[in-house]
Amino acid sequence: MTYVVTDNCIACKFTDCVSVCPVDCFYEGENMLVIHPDECIDCGVCEPECPADAIRPDTDPEMETWIAFNATWAERWPNISTVKEPLPGALDMDGKPGKLESHFSANPAT
Repeated sequence: MTYVVTDNCIACKFTDCVSVCPVDCFYEGENMLVIHPDECIDCGVCEPECPADAIRPDTDPEMETWIAFNATWAERWPNISTVKEPLPGALDMDGKPGKLESHFSANPAT
């Protein structure tokens, strides 16, 4: 089992989860984070730390798509192991529906 980041992270990118991860399995895109499913040890400490409620166990229904999504982008984006400020407007974007279609960026963090 692993944990995955879902679309509620998009355009928010809170990094509270990164600070508690014991294996540094988070990877950073321009406007979201992902978890490398092969590196996650299923400890679950990241899930309650996410203010956007964007982290889910892969056992939740319909997570297959997010497992593949996280695996794909974790291979392309740089690792993140330190806390950063959330994106401007993160609180306003938290919980907005349809962010994958309207706000996702494939660009790596700069």
